Amino acid sequence: MTTSTAKIDEIIENVEKVMIGKRAEIRLSLVALLAGGHVLLEDVPGVGKTVFVKAMAKTINGSFKRIQFTPDLLPSDVTGVSIYNQNKQAFEFRPGPVMANVVLADEINRTSPKTQSALLEALEEGNVTVDGETMVIHSPFFVMATQNPVEYSGTFPLPEAQLDRFLVRISLGYPTIEEELELLGRVEQKHPIEDLEAVVTLDEISALQQEVKNIYIDEYVKEYLVNIVHATRTSGKIELGASPRASIALMRTSQAYALIMGRDFVAPDDVKAVAPYVLGHRIRLQHDVLMREEAADEVLADLIKQIRVPVERKRHAT
Repeated sequence: MTTSTAKIDEIIENVEKVMIGKRAEIRLSLVALLAGGHVLLEDVPGVGKTVFVKAMAKTINGSFKRIQFTPDLLPSDVTGVSIYNQNKQAFEFRPGPVMANVVLADEINRTSPKTQSALLEALEEGNVTVDGETMVIHSPFFVMATQNPVEYSGTFPLPEAQLDRFLVRISLGYPTIEEELELLGRVEQKHPIEDLEAVVTLDEISALQQEVKNIYIDEYVKEYLVNIVHATRTSGKIELGASPRASIALMRTSQAYALIMGRDFVAPDDVKAVAPYVLGHRIRLQHDVLMREEAADEVLADLIKQIRVPVERKRHAT
């Protein structure tokens, strides 16, 4: 086991002290973090989304901020504002909650498109603009935004161009009976999040992010990856296919997944494992498909089955 693999396993196990039975979701969130992306969490209230994000922040020893999105929230409430300091006779920047290592953007679809755009600029650019001045957000910078998928009254759904800013979309789901009983036992005296301690430093996370970029991906795997993305553009069930940005996202996510699985190269199985979470929110299904209540994940799964998995060629020496 390499040092990186041991450190990654330590991160996952630490978050599992709080999130019971959610190893796959923890792994996918860590994939997004190490790939330098962000997560869209779609789930009903009360399944532990806020606790999950707090646990991630504590585990990596990062600063944590929560933004509760409401219809009256202003862009400056997210990015920060310049305030005139009479003593210094100059304007000073007061950073908003987005200027943190880990940010929970709670119910992002409940605020206006203008305020949504303020956050999405930060996601894409890694900085915010206030009064014409650009403020850089210190790395690592990781946003987990939540949406309630069953209650749309008074919401402002994110358009496809903005959904594309999130690297992966995941759902926590309800626990099993056994997991829920274990949860009750753990929180009976106090919540385990209170005693959760960091197991890595921010510098170590930055080093892992750099390591992801060095994970080898052969041309045959790139071709397989692009064939999957291209299939979303030609499928009769999909009205709007995935963009070239999705191809880049799928490649980077596959590299991060390979690292987490303890390998220094990307295999086709890595691409298959992450593709539904990377592409599901980047496509728009045809109306008749939606009427049949077919989910994007199901459509993607069928498409991936139809793409020939290439035979691995000998990797070039590095």
